[in-house]
Amino acid sequence: SKFRNAGQTCVCSNRILVHESIHDLFSEKLHKALDQLNCGDGFDPGVQIGPLIESKALQFVDDLITDALDGGAKLLRGGKRLEHPVSDLIFEPTLLTDVNEQMRVFKEEIFGPLVPLVKFKTESEALELSNATPFGLASYFFTQNHNRVIRVSEGLEFGMVGVNTGKISTTLAPFGGIKESGFGREGSKYGMDEYLQIKYVCSGGL
Repeated sequence: SKFRNAGQTCVCSNRILVHESIHDLFSEKLHKALDQLNCGDGFDPGVQIGPLIESKALQFVDDLITDALDGGAKLLRGGKRLEHPVSDLIFEPTLLTDVNEQMRVFKEEIFGPLVPLVKFKTESEALELSNATPFGLASYFFTQNHNRVIRVSEGLEFGMVGVNTGKISTTLAPFGGIKESGFGREGSKYGMDEYLQIKYVCSGGL
């Protein structure tokens, strides 16, 4: 969900919200997981992180990190371009903590291998933070509480919601977002609506 194509897909997670009770343990385990990611030529077996699409994309990710650090975020891992013989556009998998709503990385789509962690205390706060974005394509959350599944999935302002999974794309389901992530759907029977026009016929005097 985060590092597919080095974070360069439209449904890659941008921000990860973590409850304060497990935040430190989560960040520690995530740090170790990022250490296992292999960077390099995407055509080589075993490589998970390849280059970004262009130099502007690399500079954009770098600018997001600089802005976050200036705002008080902490850099736990990565944060720079990787010196690699294959490409000079490979950015190290990066982990930031203490991210807040004032930082650009909280509000903007990243399209790079950068994970900003945001703490939350309550379910309502998590929903408020999640919805505090002009974008609304995909969202994901994890819980073992069935009642929370219903409440949160209904409360999230996104066109698609993954519950306990980061893999939501399938031709059998309607793909699309809300807000500045567009309108309309592709895939499923609802995707046919985009190719149809409704005609209204009113007949009188029959």
